[in-house]
Amino acid sequence: MKRIVLFLLTNLAIMLVLGVIAQVLGIDRMLQANGSNLGGLLLYAALFGMGGSFISLAISKWMAKRSMGVQVIEQASNPTEQWLLDTVRAQAQRAGIGMPEVGIFESPQPNAFATGASRNNALVAVSTGLLRNMRSNEVEAVLGHEIAHVANGDMVTLTLIQGVLNTFVIFFARIIGNIIDKAVFRSDNDRGGMASFFITMFVQMVLGVLASIIVMWFSRQREFRADAGGANFAGRDNMIAALERLKSGVSEPLPDNLAAFGISGSNAVSRMFMSHPPLDERIAALRAARSA
Repeated sequence: MKRIVLFLLTNLAIMLVLGVIAQVLGIDRMLQANGSNLGGLLLYAALFGMGGSFISLAISKWMAKRSMGVQVIEQASNPTEQWLLDTVRAQAQRAGIGMPEVGIFESPQPNAFATGASRNNALVAVSTGLLRNMRSNEVEAVLGHEIAHVANGDMVTLTLIQGVLNTFVIFFARIIGNIIDKAVFRSDNDRGGMASFFITMFVQMVLGVLASIIVMWFSRQREFRADAGGANFAGRDNMIAALERLKSGVSEPLPDNLAAFGISGSNAVSRMFMSHPPLDERIAALRAARSA
C-alpha cells in the first residue's frame, strides 16, 4: 500500500496548514460571520475541504517521485526499460488513456504503483525488486493492474470522496470544538480562544483518521476492479500468478509514507485500515470470475 497513505497524509497535512492559516488570518470567522451561522461554516468547510483534497491530487505525482526516489525512464537504456515502456504503451492504448510516465524505484520489495492528477497525466512506477523477482508475464499483469487504476479514474474519484469527507470533518470539528470550549473553558467570545483553536485542530485530526476508514473501504473495492483490469490486459492466469507470487512471501508491505494503488496486499492489523483486500480474497475473486 503506497499511494493511498501518501494521499491521506498529504491531505491531512494540507488541511491542518490551511486550518491554521485560516484561523490566524480570520478567514474562517469572516466566512462564518458568527458562531450560529451554519451556512457560512458549511461554505468555509466545503471551500477548504475540497481545496485541500484537490491540492493533494495536483501534487500527487510530484510527491510520489520525491518520496520514493522514482527514476523516470526518459529514454530506454537497456532491454528491460524498453520492454517496460512498450508494455505500458500497449496497455495504455488498449485502455484509451494517454501514455503515462514510466519509472523505476529502488526497493527489494516487489511492488508497483500508479498515481497522477488525471487519466492522461499519470505515473506508473515499479520496484527493482519486482523486476528481479517476478517473471515477465507476472510483471505484465502487475502493470495491467496499475493501468486499470488509471483508466478507472480511481485517483480522481478518491479525491472527490476525500473532499466530501474533508468538508464534514472541518464542519463538525469546529462545532465540537466550539461546544467544548464554551462548556469546559466558559468562553463567551464568539471568536473563541486559544483553547478552542487547539481543541478544534485535535478534533479535526481525530475525525480525519476516522474518515480514512471510509477511504480505505473504497480503496479495497477498487482493488478488485484493478485486478480484473490486469486480468483483461495480461490474462487472468497471469494476474493470479502475480498475486500468488506475492502470497508466497516474496513481497513485503510497502512503506506507509506512500499509499498507492500498489499491487501488494496489506498486513495491517485492523481490516478497517487496510487499503488492499487480503490476497486470498483477490485470488478467489479472479477465479470466481473465470468460472462464472
